[in-house]
Amino acid sequence: MDTIFQYIVCFIIALFVAVVGNRLVIHPLRAYPGPLLGRLTNGYAGWHAIKGDVHLMTYRDHLKYGPVVRQAPNRLVFNTLAAVQDIYLSPLIAKAPIYTFTRFRGVTPSVFTALDKPDHRRRRRAVGQAISERSMRSFEPTMLSQIDVFLLQLLRSCRPNQPQVVDMTPRCKYLAMDIIGHLAFGHAFRTQTDETLRLIPRAFAGLNPVVYLFMNWPKTHRLVDPAVQWLLRARVGAFRRVLAGVVSDRMALPRDAKHDLYSLVATDERVGQAQLEGIRRSEIWGRRVFFLMRVCGTTTGTAICSVFYYLSRYSAAYARLASEIRTTFSSGSEIRQGPQLASCKYLRAVIDETLRICPPTPGVMWREKDPLSPEPLVVDGHVIPPGTLVGVGTYSLMHNPEYFPEPFSFRPQRWLDGAVEEGPKEKEARTAMRRAFIPFSLGDRGCAGKAVAYLEMSLTVAKTLWYFDFEKAPAEAGDVGSGRRGATEGRDRPDEYQLHDSFMADHQGPNLVFRARADYWGDLIKTSE
Repeated sequence: MDTIFQYIVCFIIALFVAVVGNRLVIHPLRAYPGPLLGRLTNGYAGWHAIKGDVHLMTYRDHLKYGPVVRQAPNRLVFNTLAAVQDIYLSPLIAKAPIYTFTRFRGVTPSVFTALDKPDHRRRRRAVGQAISERSMRSFEPTMLSQIDVFLLQLLRSCRPNQPQVVDMTPRCKYLAMDIIGHLAFGHAFRTQTDETLRLIPRAFAGLNPVVYLFMNWPKTHRLVDPAVQWLLRARVGAFRRVLAGVVSDRMALPRDAKHDLYSLVATDERVGQAQLEGIRRSEIWGRRVFFLMRVCGTTTGTAICSVFYYLSRYSAAYARLASEIRTTFSSGSEIRQGPQLASCKYLRAVIDETLRICPPTPGVMWREKDPLSPEPLVVDGHVIPPGTLVGVGTYSLMHNPEYFPEPFSFRPQRWLDGAVEEGPKEKEARTAMRRAFIPFSLGDRGCAGKAVAYLEMSLTVAKTLWYFDFEKAPAEAGDVGSGRRGATEGRDRPDEYQLHDSFMADHQGPNLVFRARADYWGDLIKTSE
């Protein structure tokens, strides 16, 4: 028995030495700097995925090791503008297979998870019809009706003598959920006023960290996924039944019964009825899940929460934006898509600065060389070996002082043309800054919902500032969501909204107190009647 045990120990030691030797001495990425644990195992990033700070880990690694970091045995993360162009705008690049972990079992690929390029182009073209700026003009009345519900909920918190503290995270998530429910399904989820379907955003919030663990540490999938599926089988089953019922109800109606994603996607190509009933119908489920996961209650809700956070802490920005909204429009009902809203340049600057400093998807969007391409992949002058995943950390790049001076300061004016007199160097720096602005990623894999997100953010923030004044809650309640002095690993900035990187960011707060503006709220009541 002792001899067998000794053989086992020797085998384990030999295996360990072989792995370490390969990854540190022989491996084609051996010359790239990075944390020792990261160069040895995906467990380094996996541990930080569990902690929810992959974006902060990546930022710290760049500070320590430079613009190119070997974050895992077969992964390189970059922090330069040249790398952005070479990775996300290159025809040699393909989406990394780890994105298959973002799919639900039995669900067809979505525009976000499809790896095959022709398949992705077809899906993106179809979804793009539904969420284009032209389509948004038809959908805008529905979006505005849901924003009015959001505003009425805020109005109910405005008690004259004892105003109620409002946690903006659930409020913004439910708003985004209700809007996407109408856009995707033509269905009223009513999560802002009814708890029945709030299990949908909760389900995604619970599954996102698990998915992110698998993406950063793929070998955990075989061990963890069966356990997760077993432990959450009741919740997942209820979630699937709810969404399946919503999809079935919509598909039972005529295709053109409502202006929603289904009406435009179901026949995205000229196909016969048999094909529509077969392939196209089987794809609806995957597309809907993608759309809900990617937009509802996560990215757009995070962006709106972040805007409220920074406005409540930067009084000059708050005052300037409030003045712009209240002098541009003469009533709340005027606030809609059009020339007046587009003229609110400071509103767009506030939104862009918020997306920069607090990106809703703060981690790394991984890519790899297309295995069908015979040409070598070169990223920022580095020849990338086949099988290597490459990417740029969104949070890291948009906090790189080379492109964004004073990166942790909330400065919307940096986005305003003509704010300062510019010479050739200043113009070059501004151009580089705009090219390094990647909250929606870039290229044909960039976020298809960009137009939806900007419209929803613009209308929500503008209408809120028209009807209300707000400030952060008093005492400790007002600090929820902020960094803490003395905290470690990048969470020590008291005026930075803290994101928890779980594929799409999670967060808490901000806690705010609202006051209705004079008699303007009467107009809001009339609009809702």
